[in-house]
Amino acid sequence: MDKIVLFFHIAGCLLLIISVLLQSGKSSAMGGLTGAGGGDALFAASSGTSFIKKFTASMAILVAITSVVLTVHSGRSSMSSVLDKPVSPAAIPAAAPQKPAEAQAPAAAAPSKAAPAPAAPVKAQKK
Repeated sequence: MDKIVLFFHIAGCLLLIISVLLQSGKSSAMGGLTGAGGGDALFAASSGTSFIKKFTASMAILVAITSVVLTVHSGRSSMSSVLDKPVSPAAIPAAAPQKPAEAQAPAAAAPSKAAPAPAAPVKAQKK
């Protein structure tokens, strides 16, 4: 049910945006883009209220209703965080256990993994 309401909400939002942009305002900002005033005749009705105004109002009501339904529905569902979920033991990398003899061995006996010291430069021989 949640996905159906979400579909109608998104469709209503898109249609509301389109219907608002198609209406001509007092300065005919977007209405002038359709052909220098000819766009008004496309949606003009003989009555005082045109079809596009009724359509815009119905889309606004649809968006308002679906917004309330989605908000109420999301409040009822349990919200959970990724941090609330238990971590499986397989997801945690296991550290290699050290042997007690290696842990207490002197540093000199352990092989050095450091880079070797740089060699002395070779003197050029004169011929």
